[in-house]
Amino acid sequence: MPAKVLMVQGSSSSAGKSLLVTALCHIYARRGMRVAPFKAQNMSNNAAVCADGGEIGRAQALQAAAAGIEPAVEMNPILIKPEADARSQVIVNGRVWRTLSAGDYYLNKAYLWEQVTRALDHLRAAYDLVVIEGAGSPAELNLRAGDLVNMRVALYAQSPVLLVGDIDRGGIFAQLLGTLWLLEPEERRLVRGLVVNKFRGDPALFVDGVRILEEKGGVPVLGVVPYLKDLLLPDEDAVSIEAAEKNAQPTRDVDIAVIHLPRISNFDDFDPLRAEPGVRLRYVDSPGTFGQPDAVILPGTKSTTADLDWLRRQGLAETIAQHAQNGGAVVGICGGYQMLGETIHDPGQVEIARETAAGLGLLAVSTRFLPHKATHQVRARIRGEAAWLAPLAGQTVGGYEIHMGETAAVHPWLEIEERSGAPVSVMDGATSQDGSIWGCYLHGIFANDAFRRAWLGSLAPFWGRQAQSAGGASSTEVLNRSLTRLADCVEANLNMELIQKILITPG
Repeated sequence: MPAKVLMVQGSSSSAGKSLLVTALCHIYARRGMRVAPFKAQNMSNNAAVCADGGEIGRAQALQAAAAGIEPAVEMNPILIKPEADARSQVIVNGRVWRTLSAGDYYLNKAYLWEQVTRALDHLRAAYDLVVIEGAGSPAELNLRAGDLVNMRVALYAQSPVLLVGDIDRGGIFAQLLGTLWLLEPEERRLVRGLVVNKFRGDPALFVDGVRILEEKGGVPVLGVVPYLKDLLLPDEDAVSIEAAEKNAQPTRDVDIAVIHLPRISNFDDFDPLRAEPGVRLRYVDSPGTFGQPDAVILPGTKSTTADLDWLRRQGLAETIAQHAQNGGAVVGICGGYQMLGETIHDPGQVEIARETAAGLGLLAVSTRFLPHKATHQVRARIRGEAAWLAPLAGQTVGGYEIHMGETAAVHPWLEIEERSGAPVSVMDGATSQDGSIWGCYLHGIFANDAFRRAWLGSLAPFWGRQAQSAGGASSTEVLNRSLTRLADCVEANLNMELIQKILITPG
């Protein structure tokens, strides 16, 4: 018998669908159900790598963790990674399929829909419950003909739908009621409950609001979920970068500036730094916002050379070089690591129209783009001897790779010993002689607690001594606490008994 299904759709992007699905996965998993997440089509440059090397959206990997299972490509069969305003790399079943314009993408709708239904059927055969996430809004009338992720999925699975609205941005009645009224009758029939999300203040003040929604919508309001502050969970939406900047507090310990590249990817790499007490993590996009950080990080990017050109136009390349010359720390992860080198070669024009581009020249490395993408979960051993890395020599760290090029370094500080479960010996990373400038391909490197804290301690010895004496939660503990907090809040504020009845009698 195929698994039961429950779908969460939103009145708009950033209504809170992803976190609500995460919460429901955790709630039902701790009730003993075998539950899995599913999102037919995702658009994000924040990706995760499964055990087999396949790519899926970061949100689905988080939802899998909330369900207590390993992520799998069936949880997100289509991942769209924007490379430019009108062109994207399309990942199908975890692997690069094609690079397409928006118009060409929809010409392949029949093939893509086949992948969606196959993946969902696979999950329904393996689990007790599949919690499905929509994308954007189901009432985008101009996009309805090409729908692969919202009501077409709900109709295929005959899934009950919970419709979520974001009251924090205002207009909750127009959001929820307008969405309902724009749906076709067969679609509207599947909407079994409304959720008011991100409520600030006393929910008793919204009792009349609940009544109005139910009277005019003809659908029960399943709950009013409060706005949760400081929820330390990975996010795939760049809107979270703006929120992180607003919430960043001044600190006398460690100030870290992450360059907000136009095509920034996998910025959840830095969540473990943001979670550390005494660390201010902020995103900057101009010399005027750069300030005087202890360290600057060049993150991953979907287009290394285009974002490198942007750095120069903005004047940030010169600012970063001056910061390094003054003894400041500079870090590059993946595409950011490629930028720190001397040259980037692209003989096959994988990314740029010219064969060679100059890097920032802060590390003695050169990169060569290749037509194939490396995607692996990895284990690597630290072999660095420079400065703060010396005490870590011989330790193992985990992470994942998603990159198109190979980078040659004279003095690598990492040896990758395992890729996607297979033993290898691949050198990675480079450092300056004093260790203040370094880079590598390993996404997730800062989730390794000993590594993260050793680096932070090198930036501010006071912080390091304080952290050593205080102990502190590991990245895994922070994640688990945040998942528990999220699930407890949602469970307490949603009518779970009514949701259970909806699951039993979906029609």
